Parts: sequence; C-alpha cells; structure tokens
Amino acid sequence: MKVLLVGEFSRLHNSLKEGLQELGHEVYILGHQDGFKNYPVDFPIEKKWDNGFLKKIKVIVNTIFGFDISSYLTYLQFKKNKAKFTGFDVVQLINENSFYCQYYYEKKILNFLFQNNSKTYLLSSGYDYLNVKYCFENPNYKSGIQGYLAGRINPKIFGNVLKFRTSSFKKLHQFIYSNIQGIIASDIDYHIPLLKNSKYSGLIPNPINTAKIEFKPLTISDKIVIFHGINETNYYKKGNDYFEKALRIIAKKYGSKVEIITTRDIPYSAYINLYNKAHIVLDQTYANDQGYNALEAMAKGKVVFTGAEKEFTEHYNLKEKVCINAIPDIDYLVMKLSFLIENPNEIIAIGKRARAFIEKEHNYLRIANKYLETWNKG
Repeated sequence: MKVLLVGEFSRLHNSLKEGLQELGHEVYILGHQDGFKNYPVDFPIEKKWDNGFLKKIKVIVNTIFGFDISSYLTYLQFKKNKAKFTGFDVVQLINENSFYCQYYYEKKILNFLFQNNSKTYLLSSGYDYLNVKYCFENPNYKSGIQGYLAGRINPKIFGNVLKFRTSSFKKLHQFIYSNIQGIIASDIDYHIPLLKNSKYSGLIPNPINTAKIEFKPLTISDKIVIFHGINETNYYKKGNDYFEKALRIIAKKYGSKVEIITTRDIPYSAYINLYNKAHIVLDQTYANDQGYNALEAMAKGKVVFTGAEKEFTEHYNLKEKVCINAIPDIDYLVMKLSFLIENPNEIIAIGKRARAFIEKEHNYLRIANKYLETWNKG
C-alpha cells in the first residue's frame, strides 16, 4: 500500500510510518516541521511570513484585505510539488487544518488530494470542528476549553482553537467530511465527542515505537527528580500554571529531597534527553487520556501526571495505576506529588506498569495493523 500522511505535530505520524514501513508499505509524510519540535518530514512545507516584521505586515494586510500571505505561500509550495502527491492508496490528514491555511487555500490543497488519490481519512488527534463543538456544548467535559471558559486563557492565545467555531472552518469541516471515508480518534479525548458520528471509524491508540525508546527501571538513591517541560504556546491549555504553582510548594516542602527541572520551548531531541534522569514527568491537567509526550515518557518508565480519567481506565480495563490522573487543582497536585515523594516504592512500581502498558496497548506494529484494517474496510 502507498500511504501519504499529512501533518505532524507530535511524532504520531512518524511512528505510524515506521510501523507501516516495517510491514512492507511505502509511506511518506507531507507537512510543516512544527517549529521547535522539528519532527522529520519527507516533503516539508515552510510556514513563511510568520515571524518578526514580516508577520506584522501579514497581519495588517489580512486585517485590511482579508488576504493571508502565509496561506498563499503554503499553497504555492504545495502546487510546485503537487505531482508528488498523487496516486496514493490512502491519504491521512492529521486534523482539519493540516496545512494551517485559511479556508480558501486549505480547500484548494485538500481538493487536489481528494481528487488525485484513492481514499482519505481524517484523524481527530487535536482540536477540530466536532471536538470544539462538543466541548463548548458540554462545558463539564474535561478539556482545555474549561480553562478558556473560566477566563484563564486569553482569546488571542486560544485563537488556534476558537477558529474552529468560525463559519469558514465550519464550511471547511463540511467540505472535508463530504470527501473522507472515515474519522479515526487517537485517544479517549477525541473518541467521546465522535461516538454518535456516522463517519466515525473508531479509536486507534497512538503508536509508540518502543524499539527506539529505552526503558530503564527507576532507581531512587538520592533526590526524586521531577521534570516539567513547557511549550509556551500551550501554557494555559495544558495547565502548566497549576503545575508551576504546585512545584513551588513542593520545593519549599521537601527542599533537598527533590530536584525540579523546568524547560521552555526546547527542541524535541533535547527535551527527550533532559527528562531521561527524571522519576516524575508533569504533562497536562486538562486531559482524559494521554497525549504523545506522556506516552513516550511512560514508555521510558516515568511516572507521568496526565489524563487518566475513569473512561480511560475502563476502556483499557486497568486495575492499577499506569500514570497519575492530573486535574487543574493545586492542592490535589501537591497531595499526589507528596504521596509519591514519601512513598518512593510506588514510583518504581508505577514506572514498570507504565512501560508494560505502552508495550501492550501502543505497540507501533500492532497499531499500524489496526490502521491498515480500518483503511481497508473503507
């Protein structure tokens, strides 16, 4: 099978590519390299006029004329190489705005892909029209939108989520929906909003290539190391403010018993290497299930504070903790961290279970086969 994976912002498509290639398929990734994380892409697209003085000019032009220069330049890059993006058995979009373009140019690019390839599937692996609609209609549903509704997130910072509530992105959603064979959710957060959708093809967990992630059973001989990696763009969406406040209390409470490492916007490779020494990794507070960063940390045997709500534990029939369910509550986070610091054997036990869980439920070859089964049904 010849497969084109469009978009990459978490390493999901790279791990899926590795699994599919090992199973004998021809796979390419098209998309942006996503800024500081810089994931490998076979056909890279550069997002131009997106920094400094040129970005200011772009904003002015867009405000006055409604014309987005970055979208136009992205379309030109695609058009120049469009012959490379034909004849695929399956095209899979990472989300409903894989090229980060405004409606007009995103539609032009997608229309070419729809017309020149056999099947197209859409991943729900981040915010999109249906997910955002569900979260606003169900404000008690755990998501970053709760932070926005509580007034903790500035609408300007939340623009890449709120755009899915605009009429142009509703039209884009409808256009995509009418041309795809199915929608696949990557975890429980995206699964629940799609349960009644007629094009929903089911939940396929994120693929993790454990062959590339070394597992070292945790040992605690001195300090307990806590790692908090921050992506400034998603600071409030991930609940990093709650983690930082909790960590200040933990630092004061336990002093030399703990070492706290905090990073901001560093490259993926450096990010991975820095948390190698950690026992505990703080990921996010607004999730029901684990995202990609959390899963990779769990594969290394870390104790991760992330999403692990009842729907997640029931879906995988878990009887013991494989990670710590995080919520946007400082006292709760301090309590959970304190328990682990005072019970280091529990850190070691959860770390072992975390790795075993990833090997069982997220193995990249097993997941690649699930994708193949779903695509073939369509």
